[in-house]
Amino acid sequence: MGLFGKGKGGGLMNVIRCDEKEYLVWKWRPQGQDVNTTSRENAIRYGSSLRVKDGEVAVFVYRQKDGVMQDFIVGPYDDTIKTANFPVLSSIVGMAFGGESPFQAEVYFINLQGANQVRFAVPYFDVADPRLPDYPVPVAVRGTMTFALEDYRGFIKLNRLADFSLDEFKRQIKDVLVRKIKGLVSNIPLKFGMPVVQIERQIDEISEYLEENLKERISEFGVKFKHLDVGAIEIDKESPAYLQVKDLTGDITARTMRAQADLNIQNLKDTQALNMENMRETMRIQREEGQYAQHLQTQQGNFGAYSTGLQADVLKTAAQNLGTMGTMNMGNAGDGTVNPAGMMTGMMMGGAMGSQMAGMMNNMGQQMQNAMNTPPPVPGVQYMLAVNGQQTGPYGMAQLQQLAQSGRLTKETYVWKQGMSQWELAGNVQELSALFAPACPPPPPGGMPTPPPPPVK
Repeated sequence: MGLFGKGKGGGLMNVIRCDEKEYLVWKWRPQGQDVNTTSRENAIRYGSSLRVKDGEVAVFVYRQKDGVMQDFIVGPYDDTIKTANFPVLSSIVGMAFGGESPFQAEVYFINLQGANQVRFAVPYFDVADPRLPDYPVPVAVRGTMTFALEDYRGFIKLNRLADFSLDEFKRQIKDVLVRKIKGLVSNIPLKFGMPVVQIERQIDEISEYLEENLKERISEFGVKFKHLDVGAIEIDKESPAYLQVKDLTGDITARTMRAQADLNIQNLKDTQALNMENMRETMRIQREEGQYAQHLQTQQGNFGAYSTGLQADVLKTAAQNLGTMGTMNMGNAGDGTVNPAGMMTGMMMGGAMGSQMAGMMNNMGQQMQNAMNTPPPVPGVQYMLAVNGQQTGPYGMAQLQQLAQSGRLTKETYVWKQGMSQWELAGNVQELSALFAPACPPPPPGGMPTPPPPPVK
């Protein structure tokens, strides 16, 4: 350390500063003074120069009868020591000596800027696969934890500055890391359902998991946990336990995959059977509805003929009754002779009823002729569609045309109808080819061009 000058009352003026390159906490001592050699190592005179770099803080510790008090000087700072800049110092030391008497204080520099790293290595410890708890596999973990010191006041309350050792401090953190990481990694296969033989492939996920669970514990040292990087997760692949677990895990995985494949095939078969049953039921309902509609139509035709027959029977009975009107007693003696008035009345009414009967017969004949000339309804073609692995339908041709126009039915859509042995692409079905015919190009702007005038002979 350099000398700054000499005071009037004796003693040396000092330049108090830290020239260390890598440190977390460093104690300043006057030049030539070794540790605990004399009380003068803590004797500081007014007027000494204090230099604190950016990113560090100087702590003046005063040990008094009523306890320990501190002044904190945060860098950057470069000035002489004055009571105006040291609130605690001004309260415990008067100005009776004209600012020349030395005072007792321990000076520590704390690095707030650097990031400190602790390298850890957790030796082999047993980690068991949840499916094979009786075969624990040896696993080792290596990595680095990074921390920084931000809350220097809290750090000083938790740590002794007088005999602070960065190596000892890191050793304490390392012991906690090794113990906590061992417990956390041991539970990873059970917590995440991860086979222990695959644990070394999940380094990033394990690093994030360890980092999240170590923050609170490391903060108890008074430092800020920055991040944790797992460099490697190693499995002792020469151990008998690993070889046994690998074989057993492979068998379990193969059986699981076969069982899953069988289950998927069975589910596919069940789905196809259910779809076919639904399709048959749909076609049966449609067939019954068509038969019922045809039955209603037949009943309507028969009902017309039946009604006409009833009306003919009524008219026939009425005609017979009217025929007896010629012998009816119309005020005569009732001797059963022909009654001219009754005969005339019966002839008139019989003629009218005959005309009505003839008209009814003509109407019935016309209806029967129309029914014979009317063809039965064209059977509708019904197609099922497979969209996104789901069966939809059935759809008639009109509906299929709408689906094709909206883009929901394309040549690459699988279709099926009754009579087809399997699903087929719509573009390969001749019956549906017209749905995908290119549209006619629009007419040119302005309509058709005007042709030139015809030639004159």
